[in-house]
Amino acid sequence: MHSEHTGSGAIEYPVQKQLEAYNARDIDAFMEWWSDDCQCFLFPNELIAQGTAEIRARYVGRFEEPNLHAEILARMIIGNLVIDHEHITRTFPDGPGEIDTIAMYEIDDGKIVKAWFKMGEARLHSR
Repeated sequence: MHSEHTGSGAIEYPVQKQLEAYNARDIDAFMEWWSDDCQCFLFPNELIAQGTAEIRARYVGRFEEPNLHAEILARMIIGNLVIDHEHITRTFPDGPGEIDTIAMYEIDDGKIVKAWFKMGEARLHSR
């Protein structure tokens, strides 16, 4: 990559790298792509985590789920916003299943500064 600050590839890069770390269940690699003062919201404006300590705490337990995997169904990039339609497999409190999510990431200086998540309905896998 020639520049961290030009072109859609540079905007997409931190989102793609955090996705790869998510699928590897590597919390340290995942956290590298979040700015120190980052914020996560349930769409449109319910703040669910602020700062890297709170974001790490949200994901560290999830990364223990053996089936955790996010697949990108579609990605759009407009300005410094990356919007992913994600199909996520995970273990919910009631058992393994899947959920569709729209994730929107605002990128500044090569890091995620804000993220918004719009969750679909969880679908449990039949036993």
